[in-house]
Amino acid sequence: MKLSFEISKEDRKAYTLPLIDVTVKQDLIPHRFTRDKLPELPEVSEIDVARHFTELSSLNFHIEKGFYPLGSCTMKYNPKINEDIARFSGFSDIHPLQNESTIQGALKILYELQKYLAEISGMNEVTLQPVAGAHGELTGMLMARAYFNKKGEKRNEILVPDSAHGTNPATSTFTGFTSIEIKSNDKGLLDINALKEAIDKDVACLMLTVPNTLGLFESQIEEIADIVHKNGTLLYLDGANLNAFMGIAKPGDMGFDIVHFNLHKTFSTPHGTGGPGGGGIGVKKFLAPFLPVPRISYQSSVIGHQVSASTDNRTPITDYHLSYDFPNSIGRVHSFYGNFNVCVKAYTYIRMLGAKGIRRVAENAVINANYLMNNLKDYYNLSYKGPCMHEFVLSGNRQKEFGIRTLDIAKRLLDFGFHPPTIYFPLIVHEALMIEPTETESKEMLDKFIDVMI
Repeated sequence: MKLSFEISKEDRKAYTLPLIDVTVKQDLIPHRFTRDKLPELPEVSEIDVARHFTELSSLNFHIEKGFYPLGSCTMKYNPKINEDIARFSGFSDIHPLQNESTIQGALKILYELQKYLAEISGMNEVTLQPVAGAHGELTGMLMARAYFNKKGEKRNEILVPDSAHGTNPATSTFTGFTSIEIKSNDKGLLDINALKEAIDKDVACLMLTVPNTLGLFESQIEEIADIVHKNGTLLYLDGANLNAFMGIAKPGDMGFDIVHFNLHKTFSTPHGTGGPGGGGIGVKKFLAPFLPVPRISYQSSVIGHQVSASTDNRTPITDYHLSYDFPNSIGRVHSFYGNFNVCVKAYTYIRMLGAKGIRRVAENAVINANYLMNNLKDYYNLSYKGPCMHEFVLSGNRQKEFGIRTLDIAKRLLDFGFHPPTIYFPLIVHEALMIEPTETESKEMLDKFIDVMI
């Protein structure tokens, strides 16, 4: 399409201004700040402007426009009821500096969402203060450092698999730890022998993504947890892939001590263009004292809602509180209490689905991914065989022999109305195409994608 300058016509305007009815003083602005000639802007009519930018906006790709199989990001359709409820004036018009008694509904939603996430993950306590997955990782590692400092142990290493998200080693470094890479075995899973060789009393934490970025479940997770815990080390779950097994299995039962949630992936908030996000953290009971403040507490009112002879003179119920009296807390990690709007959407999503619906999300995500993988594995290289979870990784090495790169495939997909999958990640697969269909895509849409990929 043409640039706005290319549709410009001399003396064409999209506005009219009234005549100046005050005295003009030219000398108010120093001459060095004034122009010698008019700015070179396009001259277009109002309808030209409207149509130009409407056409531009139609080129943007988004989940309502087409299939978005972005591996590792869970870009699924987000029900619009979540957006509607988040815009209720009782949520959108409140201010975080209001008195607690005036925001009881908001605090109740946050409190109950924490309880739901604790149940889904098998953790004891949850904070919703972090505002992104990486921010959740940061919070978790700060808590790990505080935990070992409290114990008087100077541990300075974090173990990270070679298939991990890049935020894992970045977070480790940012919090003052040294990242140690653990290799994957020939099945694409964490190499147990490499873990045994690397773990010692300097290791504070193993950061593990389950399922991993190859879309494979760490089938030896119980043995991994046992090795880690016998060393006094913490086990951290990068929860970016929780969409694969929520409602089916709980990280807490697998042995994880800390888990971060991506509310903007797993629990339904659009997160294209970098936001908004929610990266809550769940922890086992022994780590709860180190959670950030404030924490939301519940204590039923003793007085209750008392109404006097005048209906305007009443004592409000104040059951939910922002509590700060936690001496071992790592302190605040975000202003106020995280991204409240995102939490409202996640709360709505969970309440709408219920326990059975949450499980169906994971089941359908796994079915869709395996359907795609089995229909494409004969046309692209599949480095690691066997059933996948919610995503899988193909390789374009076969196509590269003919001079076609993975980048070329990704760009060509756009011509057919499909957003490309994640490419060149994870790094352990050459010419990687990382594909995650999510649970919200129909068989018809998957079949169209398969045909185009072939």
